[in-house]
Amino acid sequence: MSSSLVVCEVDASLQEKLKKFRFRKETNNAAILMKIDMEKQLVILEEEFENITLEEIREELPERQPRFIVYSYKLTHGDGRISYPLCFIFSSPVGCKPEQQMMYAGSKNRLVQSADLTKIFEVRNPDDLTEDWLKEKLSFFR
Repeated sequence: MSSSLVVCEVDASLQEKLKKFRFRKETNNAAILMKIDMEKQLVILEEEFENITLEEIREELPERQPRFIVYSYKLTHGDGRISYPLCFIFSSPVGCKPEQQMMYAGSKNRLVQSADLTKIFEVRNPDDLTEDWLKEKLSFFR
C-alpha cells in the first residue's frame, strides 16, 4: 500500500456556493451534497436541497459510496431560542471501496477548512442519520 494519501482540491464554484450557503437568510433546513470526481480528483457539487430533513437526505445517499454533506439545521433550544448550526457530515458507509474511502478521508480536512466549518461529524451507518442523532451531536457545542 502506498503511503501517499491523495487529497482532492475543492472545485472553485463549489467553494463559492459553500460561502453563500453559510450566509443564507432562509430559515428552513437545507443541504449541499458533495462527491469526489475520482478522475479529476476534485470535490464537486452533487446536489442541493431546500427544506429537507436528515431522514430525506439519508434516502439520497448511495448505499456503498462515501459523501460529504453540509447541512443547515434549524435547532430550537430548550429555552426557546433558535439557531442555525452549519454541520459537516461525512457519510462513509461500511462496504465502500478502500481507495474511495481513503480519497474521501484524505480530502475531508481540506474541504472543512475551505468552507470554514466547525461542527464536523462522521457517520458509518446511514441509518444513524436522524434528527435525534444530530441533536445529540450538537449538544456537545452548547
